[in-house]
Amino acid sequence: MNKSFSYTTILFVALLYFGSPALSNDIYIQQSGDGLDLDIVQDGQNNVIGTSGTNVTLNGDDMTFSITQTGNTNTIAATIKGATYTGTWAFTGSSNTVDLLCSSSAAGDCDTVTLNITTTGDSNTFDFNVGDVSDADGSTISFTVTGDGNVIESDIDGKSAALTVVMNNSASTATGGASSGLLSSSGAGNVVDIDVDGDGDSAGHTINLDITGGGSSYTITQSGINDNTVDADFSGDNQDVDITQSD
Repeated sequence: MNKSFSYTTILFVALLYFGSPALSNDIYIQQSGDGLDLDIVQDGQNNVIGTSGTNVTLNGDDMTFSITQTGNTNTIAATIKGATYTGTWAFTGSSNTVDLLCSSSAAGDCDTVTLNITTTGDSNTFDFNVGDVSDADGSTISFTVTGDGNVIESDIDGKSAALTVVMNNSASTATGGASSGLLSSSGAGNVVDIDVDGDGDSAGHTINLDITGGGSSYTITQSGINDNTVDADFSGDNQDVDITQSD
């Protein structure tokens, strides 16, 4: 699909019914135009919304792009190129992989991003890269994750990056089983690796962590100048936490 849109609403519904477990559905989109409102719904397993070779690429400002995906071993690879983006991504299932790049040297630098991600399941991997060269000035990103062995890696370039991560590891007394870095989680523990680049000031960098469960690993890096804030609440045994902030 290769079309241009202007203030257009699109709804994709992809259903995989029981009785055909080997089937999957794939979606590939190349889009250009402002005011896009795109909703994708997939139900089943082994479904694809873009790949590393043929991803979903959306170009335009004032964009809304939401995904609801239910099932296991699904993959998403999407690139968003525009100044303003709002998204709600909801996942239920395990062993899913999500790769989002918001802006990559194109028109618009994801200056203002509002993104809410919720997931219930185990062994999911989320790789979110927002902004280029410290341009994501107004990012508000929220992860709410319930499950074990999940990985969140988020690289945000911009001075005002309000990032909230709420994780509930059901194996609350687990010890070990997680290590820092993308795709390195195993067992019950979760991994969170956050890197916020760019200078702060006037209520810049802000990260809030609310973690329930043990045996997990968290690496937080924020750049200055000033306004660095990490507000963390951990509950559980054997947490491995590494925080680095620059003036």
